[in-house]
Amino acid sequence: MFLEILRRRNPAFIESAIRLHQQGKLPANAYVLDLDTVEANARVLKSEASRNGLKIFAMTKQVGRSSSFCRAVMRGGIDRAVAVDMACARATHKAGMKLGHLGHLQQVAKFEAAAAAKTFKPDYWTVFNDTKAGEAATGAKAAGYVQDLLARIAAEGDIFYRGHEGGFNAADIIDVADRLDAVEGGRFAGITTFPALLFDHASRKVLPTPNLATLAKAAEALAKAGRKDIEINAPGTTSSVMLAALAEAGATQCEPGNGLHGTTALHVMEDLPELPAVLYLTEVSHLSGGKAYCLGGGFYIDPIFPDYDVKAIVSAEPTTAGSALRSVEVPPPSAIDYYAMIDAAGANAPKPGDSAVFGFRGQAFVTRAHIVGVSGISTDNPKVETIENGFGEPYAWPI
Repeated sequence: MFLEILRRRNPAFIESAIRLHQQGKLPANAYVLDLDTVEANARVLKSEASRNGLKIFAMTKQVGRSSSFCRAVMRGGIDRAVAVDMACARATHKAGMKLGHLGHLQQVAKFEAAAAAKTFKPDYWTVFNDTKAGEAATGAKAAGYVQDLLARIAAEGDIFYRGHEGGFNAADIIDVADRLDAVEGGRFAGITTFPALLFDHASRKVLPTPNLATLAKAAEALAKAGRKDIEINAPGTTSSVMLAALAEAGATQCEPGNGLHGTTALHVMEDLPELPAVLYLTEVSHLSGGKAYCLGGGFYIDPIFPDYDVKAIVSAEPTTAGSALRSVEVPPPSAIDYYAMIDAAGANAPKPGDSAVFGFRGQAFVTRAHIVGVSGISTDNPKVETIENGFGEPYAWPI
């Protein structure tokens, strides 16, 4: 879905990736990151967040928590990360980012809470219940500080992805705040949900979910109870053009993920300030039955859009030409993606060793793909900075 945007808005990135692959400098089955563009995107997001009075935390899981990605984001002015799980926390901490937010989406396991508090000292820690609040606060007390806690809240009619449910009843927020304040080592700091914004296929726009109204109603109740300066964390489909609306709705925190590499759903519909900065690269392995089989391992296509004709640029030479585009059959999520099948009909059929470049909104952390950071594309001097796995750890490629 994002290949056309890549071809049109960042063609040098595609060409550099193919060239580096054909030179033996990039592995197949790799999410490749244009670090110059990531830095520029981060600067746009940071500037707009500051203009709207929003704290900003970077989400890194979509691009495999890459250490070079983290450093590019920091050069762009965003020095804090949100950790979707403990693996994110470890990777971003190791890369030098401060931890702005822990515990959302995934809660911290009970026997990891003390170590997380001691090592990360997150600015904010989201909890779904009193037990988790106690674990976070106990860890913070042992580490010598008081932990700011965000209460994940939910109300009837709120929208959650299946498996993401959980949190305090929003109607009880005053009592919840009092209880969190009473936990030694913790204090109530604010409220959160996910998703607060969501792409709507009918209108082809990003719209607020009922969850955002739930946050606003809870914040109003807290204010009437005398609680001021409440943090409102409102993540979901975050690009720079949505930040003013978030701030107007009362949000105090934003957490761009796909926005940092230009792959939110809205980036398909409109040319937003952030440029595309991630692609998936692999290579043709063999031909069989009119198909060119390319090596897999990273074919997670985020199902934010209905099924569509997946295409790839297939070539042994750097190109973005339409003549290099070929349709691809990607294995369904129920299958292991050892290969994807490229249409090999007609002239200039793909050959073993050809590069295959895809543009889709990935979730690299749930794949077996390499994560590669490349700098210098903007100055026509590309250099591979890091080759890592999905946990931000160096990958000893090729062996």
